[in-house]
Amino acid sequence: MKAIQSILFFSFLLFANFIIAQTATVRGVILDTNNKPVEAVNIKTSVGTGTQTNKNGFFMIVIPSDEKVTLTFSHIAHKNITLTVQLKNGEDYEIFPLLSKTAEQIGTVVLDTRNRKAVEGIQTVSAETVRLIPGANPGVENLLMSFPGVNNNNELSTQYSVRGGNYDENLVYVNEIEVYRPFLVRSGQQEGLSFVNTDLVQNVDFSAGGFQAKYGDKLSSVLDITYKKPVRFGGRVNLSLLGGSASIETSSNDSKFSTISGIRYRDNSLLVNSKQTETNFKPRFVDFQTYMTYKFSDKFHLNFLGNIAFNDYDYEPLTRQTNFGTLQDPIALLVFYQGREEDRYRTYFGALKGNYYLNDDVTLKFIASAYHTTEQEHFDILAQYRLGEVNTNIGDQDLGSVEFSEGIGSQLSHGRNDLDALIVNAEHKGSYRINGDENQVDWGIKYTHEDIRDRLIEWEVIDSAGFSIRPPLPQFSNNQPYTPYEGPLEPFQTVRARNNTQIDRVSGFAQWSKQSTLGEHEVWTNIGVRAHSWTVNGDGIESKTQAVFSPRGQIAIKPNWEKDMLFRLSGGFYHQPPFYRELRGANGVVNPNVKAQQSIHVVLGNDYSFKLWDRPFKLTSEAYYKSLSDVNAYTIENVRIRYRADNVADAYAYGLDLRMNGEFVPGTESWVSFGYLKTEENINNRGYISRPTDQRLKFAVLFQDYMPAIPNLKLYLNLTYNTGLPGGSPSYSDPYQFQSKLPDYKRADVGFSYVIVDQERQFDKGSWLHAFKELNVGFEIFNVFDVQNSITNTWVRDVYTKRQFGIPNYLTGRVFNVKLGMRF
Repeated sequence: MKAIQSILFFSFLLFANFIIAQTATVRGVILDTNNKPVEAVNIKTSVGTGTQTNKNGFFMIVIPSDEKVTLTFSHIAHKNITLTVQLKNGEDYEIFPLLSKTAEQIGTVVLDTRNRKAVEGIQTVSAETVRLIPGANPGVENLLMSFPGVNNNNELSTQYSVRGGNYDENLVYVNEIEVYRPFLVRSGQQEGLSFVNTDLVQNVDFSAGGFQAKYGDKLSSVLDITYKKPVRFGGRVNLSLLGGSASIETSSNDSKFSTISGIRYRDNSLLVNSKQTETNFKPRFVDFQTYMTYKFSDKFHLNFLGNIAFNDYDYEPLTRQTNFGTLQDPIALLVFYQGREEDRYRTYFGALKGNYYLNDDVTLKFIASAYHTTEQEHFDILAQYRLGEVNTNIGDQDLGSVEFSEGIGSQLSHGRNDLDALIVNAEHKGSYRINGDENQVDWGIKYTHEDIRDRLIEWEVIDSAGFSIRPPLPQFSNNQPYTPYEGPLEPFQTVRARNNTQIDRVSGFAQWSKQSTLGEHEVWTNIGVRAHSWTVNGDGIESKTQAVFSPRGQIAIKPNWEKDMLFRLSGGFYHQPPFYRELRGANGVVNPNVKAQQSIHVVLGNDYSFKLWDRPFKLTSEAYYKSLSDVNAYTIENVRIRYRADNVADAYAYGLDLRMNGEFVPGTESWVSFGYLKTEENINNRGYISRPTDQRLKFAVLFQDYMPAIPNLKLYLNLTYNTGLPGGSPSYSDPYQFQSKLPDYKRADVGFSYVIVDQERQFDKGSWLHAFKELNVGFEIFNVFDVQNSITNTWVRDVYTKRQFGIPNYLTGRVFNVKLGMRF
C-alpha cells in the first residue's frame, strides 16, 4: 500500500498543472424534417470526443474552449451535417440541428461504428452497464458470463471459457495493447482483480470466434477494451463491503495532454467465508492503473498504459464438513486441517503506443510494452479426514454428525513454487484507406521475447488407516491396506523441476477489407492471413523453431429487404503457438517440441433488428463448428490448468448461440441468452470423450428495471443456468473411466440502486449535492437462492472397498453487500 500511495502522490504532483481544464458545453435536441426527435445520432468532434443522442433526441458534449472545434452529426438514415464553434471558457451553447433524409440509406450501414462491428461479428457492451450489473466479481468478465457461448462456473474467478476452449485461449486488448495475467494461479480464491479497470472503460467489444487476422494467435475469443481520453477534470469513487475504487480524469488547458488513473482495493473475505470450509483466509488485492495521452501535433499522439498489482493470500484452513449422497444414503466428509498457505503475486506492466496520422487515409502505429511478474506459492497443509454415514434420526442430539466411518486417513500437501517472468514486445501496425471507407488495407508485425525462470516443487503424501499409499504405478505396486508394505515411503504425487526458458516470437498479419454492392444488396468482405514463428531455448533444452500460417476471411451481406437483416459467414485457420504453461508438462519439465494447436473454425451468423412494443430489439444468432488438431490435452483443478505438453489428441466443438437484446423496459437495455455446445476430444485414438469444458446448455438473463412510482430506484438482475461440467478424475486414473458430470450450475445475483444525483437530476449551488454529477447507494444479494454449486470434485477412497468418492467442492453461498458510488 505504501508503494501505491507514493505512486499516487507523485502522479498528482506531476499532473497538478493540468487539473483545471478550460472547457465549454454544447447541448441540444436533434430533430428530423417532421420535427420528431432522432435517437442514436452520433456526434463526433475534431478533438476526438463523441457522444450520442438519447431516445428524446437530446445530447450534451464538452469541448475545449477558446479554439475552433468541428462537430459532425451522423445517422444511418439521414444526411451528415457539420458545425464549427469557438466558445469561451464555461460557455453553454444550445443548438437544434435538423437532419434530412438521404436517398442512399443502406450504404451507410457499414460506415456506422456499431454496424461496422456487427458485420465483423463483434458484440458491443455499454461501459455503464458493465459498472452497474451485480456479481461476486463485478466488471467486464462478469458481464461476459451472460453472453451465450461464454462459461465460468466459479464466481471467484474472472477467467472464462468460450465455445469449448479453455481459460488460456482468450485474447485481451486494452487500446490495442495485449495484456497478460499471472502464470501460477491455483484456484478461484486466488484470482485477484481482472486487469481491466471498469472505472476507466469507454467501450467493450467482444468476439466469440471467427475474428479477423489483425487479432492475435489464440483459438477462442477476443476481448477488445478501449479506455477513455478525458476532455475535462472529473473523478469517480466506489465503495462496498468487498473493497473500493477511485479514479481521476484530467485534461490540460490546451487539450493536448490528458490522463485517467485508477486505484482499486478488494478483499474477498466476505465471499470465501460463506464457503463450506472454515478458514482464516485474508485474500487482498490492490492495483494502480493509468492511461495517458499527449498530442504532440495533429499528426502524432503518444499514449502510455501502466499497471502495478499486488496480490497477497494468507490461507489457514481449519475444518470442513461436506454432506453429499442421497436422502436414503447420506454421506459426509469431515476434515480437520493444520498448516497454512502463503502466496504472493507482484505484476508490473507498462506500454507506449504512438499514433502517426500520415494523412487522412494512412495511420501508422508503434507499440512497445513490458510485463514483469514475480510469483510465489508456498504451502504446507495437513488434512485429516473421516468419510462416513450421517445420523438422520430427527430429534437425535447427534443429528447430522458422522456416526460410522467408512474411510479415515490424512493427506499432507507441500509446495514451494516460485516464478519470475519477463515479457517484452515491440510492434508496428498500420492502415491505409482507399477511396474513403470502401477499401482498407491493414498490416502489422510484432516481436516478443519471453524469459521465464521457474522452480516447481510439489509433493503429496496420502495416508489411509495407518498405511502410506504409494502411487498406483508398476514400480510401486502393493496391496495396501490389506498387506503392509515395508519398503521406503514414497509420495503419492511429486513434481520437481527447475526451468530457465526463453521464447522468441515473430508474428505478423495483413488483411484487406472492402465495401461493395451486389445488385441492391450491401456486401462487406475481409480477407487476411497471419504468420507466427517461435523459437524455444533454455538450460538443458535443445533449441527448436516452428512456424504456422493462418488464413482467415469474413463476408457480410445486408439484403435490400423490408426486414432489417444482416448475414455473416466467417472462419479460417486459427493457431495457438504454445505459451510457457503449455510447454510445461505434468512432470514440470518443458517440452520444446510442443506444436501449435490448430482449429478450423466456421461461424454462420444472422442479426435481425426489429421493433417490439414500439421499442428497438435485436436477435443475434450464430452457429459454429471447430475441428481441432494437434490438441494439447489438459486437466483442470478449479481454474488451474495442467497440460500434458504433447499433441496426441484431436477434438471438435459445435453449437448454437442465441441472444436477444433490447429495451424490455423503456430506456434500459436487457438481454436473454441461450447456448448449446458439444465438445469432445480423442486422445491417442482411443475414442471421443467429453472435454473438461463440455457444458451442453446455457441460459442467462441480464435484466434492468426501475419502479414507475419511484423512477430513481433501479433493479439489476443477473441470472445464469448451466448444465454440469465433467467432474474430473482421481490422480493416476484413466479419464476414459470417469465421465460423470457435476450438478447443474444455478445462480442469481440481484442489485438495487437508488439514484440521488444523475445527469437528469442535478442540484443548485446552494445544496451540498451540487458537487456530484452522480451519486447512488446500492444493496446487492449474491446467490439469492443460496444454491450449492460445485466447481470440482475432491476424490476420497473408501478404505474397505477401495471405492473412489467424488466429494463436491462447493462455491460461495448467499452473500449480502452494500455499496456507494459517486462521480464528480
